[in-house]
Parts: sequence; structure tokens; C-alpha cells
Amino acid sequence: MDRLQAMKVFARVVDEGGFAAAARAMDMSPPVVTRMVAELEQHLNTRLLQRTTRKVALTAAGQAYLLRVRAILYEIEDAEAAAAASTRDLQGTVHVLAPPVLATYFLAPLMAPWRARHPRLLLDIATDNSVSTRVEAFDLTLMVVPEDYDGNIVARTLLHGEAIVVAAPGYLQRMGVPRQPEDLVRHEYLRDNGQLAGAQAGRRLRLQSVQGDARAQEVDVPVALQSVSTDLLLRAALDGLGVAVMARLLAAPYLASGALVHVLPDWLHSRYTVYAALPTRRLMPARTKAFLDFVIEQTPQAVAQREGGPAV
Repeated sequence: MDRLQAMKVFARVVDEGGFAAAARAMDMSPPVVTRMVAELEQHLNTRLLQRTTRKVALTAAGQAYLLRVRAILYEIEDAEAAAAASTRDLQGTVHVLAPPVLATYFLAPLMAPWRARHPRLLLDIATDNSVSTRVEAFDLTLMVVPEDYDGNIVARTLLHGEAIVVAAPGYLQRMGVPRQPEDLVRHEYLRDNGQLAGAQAGRRLRLQSVQGDARAQEVDVPVALQSVSTDLLLRAALDGLGVAVMARLLAAPYLASGALVHVLPDWLHSRYTVYAALPTRRLMPARTKAFLDFVIEQTPQAVAQREGGPAV
């Protein structure tokens, strides 16, 4: 058994969420991928993955082993990059984890300029709403956290933002424009169960004043739709299904075009911070530093373009 190749295959099965997907990504046959992982488990005398008909999941032993495997694979990539340093052209893979909304609306627009600057560096971007528990497994993790977050992370601040209430003009014409938070009891709520859910529970929507005082109100709003998918909730809001809590930055082009309206502008749902978090276990590879520096450099321009650009 080629143990190093087996480690690579095991890590890719986890990243891709299954044997068939990993086989496609690595240009291998599914039986070979399955056999290599099985041989690795036999060599270790432990089960690394729980297999079902639809997906695979890490066992406790697999989770611990994956962290060590990634560290080994990263060190190999670092060694190869150092050997090629005389070309002054960074190469290798930067493993990034981000919530889907940040991957789509923040990272995706940066891909073309990044590729132009570092054509030999591959970005491997995984998406997951539960990113805080997986920081150690990736080179860089983008996190959306509330302003009072007190987690112990090594991170750089990328931006601060606000989550606001929005709705389509047609919906407001049909249902009326809320003037005070309590007016929302007569509306329908598109509830975010993901990044912006915060401390909400069930139908209750908590809003805070933007006037500098400590006023806050909780309103029991009938829920028409709930999801962890920001894209789904955005589409539903644009289609006039109800009021939604949305990051102001995400809603900005739709507010500018008139496709959405800022509801209750004297109130907001929450404030949040976007961090670029780093693993604590090792020094930062040059390729990771290059991507982190690039993201920090590009963030102000990306925010300005999102706030002033057309809805896409």
C-alpha cells in the first residue's frame, strides 16, 4: 500500500463527501478509492469512516487522524513549494473553508484576479455553515460571527456588517409597510436558520435600535419559510414571499436597484464580523499568507463594488 497516496485519497473522500465524488476529483475509479481507504483502515486497525448509502461521515478516530493527515500533506506541499522557490512562483493548494454565502458572494468575485496573480496556486474551497469547529483542518477559514463573539481563535478581521430586515416592494404593497417592530406580527417571516440566526428561537425575531440606545424588541412573526440556504431566502424575498433578515452587504445591490426595500430602517437584527481564521497548530505556509494578504487587500474594493454594483 502506498500510504501517502492512501492518506491523500482518504482526505479527498472527506472533502468531497463520498467515494464516487473523490474518485472523479482524483481521476481514479471508485473501486480503487474504496479499496485504498479500506486498506488504510486495515493498516490502522480502526474504522475511519462511517459509510451509508448516501454519504460518509468521520468516526472519532477518523476526525483525529484527518487532522494529522492534513498536517502531513501540508508539510509535503510546503517542501515542494520551497524546492520550487527559485522560480519565485508560488505553487501548491490553499485549502479554504467558508459558509456558502461568503463563498458565493465574497470569494467568487475574487477568483479571477487571484488566478491572474498566482496561476500555479490552486484554491480548494469547501463550504459549510458550521465552520467554527473545523478551523484546524484548513489553511484558512472564513467565519461570520456576532459582534459579542468571544471565541479563542487566531484570526484577521476582514469586515464588519449589519443584518437588516428587507422585503420586496410588491410584498409591502400587498401587506403594508411596517412602521414599528410590533407591526411585523401581521407579516410573514422568511427565517434564516444559518449564519444570521443568532439567538432567535422559533417565530421570534429580535431587533435592536440603531439610535445608540439599548432598546430591543422581540416580535412573534408567523414563519412562512425557513432555511439555512441564503440563496433560497434571497430568492423568496425577491419573489415577495415575506420579510427576511439579510446581511446589508448581500442585499445592497438589490436595495440600490429597488428590487428590495429596507424595512424598519431605525432597527436592525444584529451586527456581525467576518474573520479569516487560521489553524493554531503550525506556521503559516507562504501560499496561505499570499491568499490571506490578497483577501485583506481586496476586501475594501469588493465591499465597495458590492454596495455600488448591479444585482446579480
